[in-house]
Amino acid sequence: MNKKIGFFQSIHFKISIVFILLLLATIEIIGAYFTQQLQRENMDTFKTSLQVKPYTNTQLAEQLNKTDTKAANTEIANIISDMSNSQITDIQVIDNKETIRGISNYSSRDLIGQRSTDPDIRLTDNSKSLYKTRVINGENYYIQVLPITSNTGDNNGIVGLIYIKASMSSVYSSIQNVMVIFLTASLVASLLGAVIALFIARAVTMPIDEMKKQAIRIANGDYSGQVKVYGQDELGQLAQAVNNLSIRVEEAQEASDSERRRLDNVLAHMTDGVIATDRHGKITIINETAMQLFDCTQEETIGESVMTLLDVESEDNIQKFLEKRTEMFITLSEGHGQEIILHANFSLIQRITGFVSGMVCVFHDVTEQQQNEQEQRQFVSNVSHELRTPLTSVRSYIEALNDGAWQDPDIAPEFLKVTQEETDRMIRMINDLLNLSRMDQGTSKMNLEWVNLNEFVSYVLNRFDMIIKNNQEDQQKSKDYTIKRELGSHDLWAEIDTDKMTQVIDNIVNNAINYSPDGGVITVRLVKAANRVIISISDQGLGIPRKDINKIFDRFYRVDKARSRHQGGTGLGLAISKEVVESHKGRIWVESTEGKGSTFYISLPFEPLNEGEPWDAV
Repeated sequence: MNKKIGFFQSIHFKISIVFILLLLATIEIIGAYFTQQLQRENMDTFKTSLQVKPYTNTQLAEQLNKTDTKAANTEIANIISDMSNSQITDIQVIDNKETIRGISNYSSRDLIGQRSTDPDIRLTDNSKSLYKTRVINGENYYIQVLPITSNTGDNNGIVGLIYIKASMSSVYSSIQNVMVIFLTASLVASLLGAVIALFIARAVTMPIDEMKKQAIRIANGDYSGQVKVYGQDELGQLAQAVNNLSIRVEEAQEASDSERRRLDNVLAHMTDGVIATDRHGKITIINETAMQLFDCTQEETIGESVMTLLDVESEDNIQKFLEKRTEMFITLSEGHGQEIILHANFSLIQRITGFVSGMVCVFHDVTEQQQNEQEQRQFVSNVSHELRTPLTSVRSYIEALNDGAWQDPDIAPEFLKVTQEETDRMIRMINDLLNLSRMDQGTSKMNLEWVNLNEFVSYVLNRFDMIIKNNQEDQQKSKDYTIKRELGSHDLWAEIDTDKMTQVIDNIVNNAINYSPDGGVITVRLVKAANRVIISISDQGLGIPRKDINKIFDRFYRVDKARSRHQGGTGLGLAISKEVVESHKGRIWVESTEGKGSTFYISLPFEPLNEGEPWDAV
């Protein structure tokens, strides 16, 4: 906030008052010196006018040496009259007996012949001239007492003195007049100097004030203004520098804002979480991804310790924390028993001097990667286990045959049959694995064609009906089951790969037969729902436990491992079925109640054919 500066606090006032004080001080010093010199010169002139001429001293000495006192006094009066001027107030001539012999003041002529009572009159042989100033009745007087000497006759020495009293009013009046003139001139000069000082101060402070306003605008983010350059002096150069600074700051601010927006945009759209801290480990920046990963808000995290957010042991500082680790794995609970695994990378923010000003943490969600790695390890383990079991059986039977069992006509055929069955199972497993590999890599080719699903499903089921009929004619002891069809009367057409979809239906129906009880009913339905065709296959078997429903489409996963392996399954049928259905842009899922059976659903996209459309492609 810009606080308004009062006039008496402004530099404008300060420059003006300093200029005026300097002017007054200069005038006073010059005036004091001039007055003192004038007073000295006036006093010298005044004293010079009061000096007694040498011939006057000789004349007075002659008169004082005369014995005719009356005639001498008359001459002394004439001499005094010649000495008098406008500045001299009183002149007295006193002989060596301190008797007044002459006086200039006519009103005091009766004092002639009387002894002087003035304390300034001191007559001695060694008397010297006396000069002094005395205030009488409030007026300044200059007094001189000068000895009158005689160098003739027996009266060689001091024969009297001259007492001169002169008023100094003219001297002081002159000085006072000069002082009045000086004071008047000083006052006029001060007023004129004040006006000039204000203009000079304004000329100096106006550019400064404009530069101050421009600095305030720059601080508030407004770089549009320019300071007016009044000249090419230092202030003009400073104003130009401020204008250049304003342009540079605006350019730097625009670049900084652009980089800031770019950084914010990058942080906002990063799939990785990013957290930045200060040198104390307090969070200063957190992007949207990080807030989603840690299930927090910006208000909750800004200013909090990153160690608290990561739930790690407290360290002395960030630098010591990073000396021990630059990366770590963090496991977060997402709810519903699910977990998120984050890979955290830490790096220090250091200046050129090495001072640590903060830390940047980048969090990458590796949950799927970890799960994939776990699934890969589990897959390798399952493949190894599934191949090892038949290989072990084959090896055991071959070793037995090699040891002589081949010569036994009852045992040898049985051993060879088992060996062949295990070999066929391994071949089927390898073929299934190759099919899955092609599907994973996207190299499996799809031979799509428009097919009437009612006829297609019936065709697949007819094969199972034929197996039942053949078993009954051959009186083989096999599981008795019935396939119930609910395919509807309307033709439903879909574009499918018939070979792959046959494999899917075979897998599911075979599983239904294998896991259904003797005499069970397997129901196959075909219905249309909106733009989808749904094939459902239900059995009356043991059902699938709830905990296993989400895993049955995983590779090598079996609910009852011992029974499945005994029935010759590879554990890949449902996994292949899922891949095939999804490659048709469909979906497969299961609903099951343990002890009551299971229903598998296959949903495929459906597009009704318009009447009159060509059927050549069907």
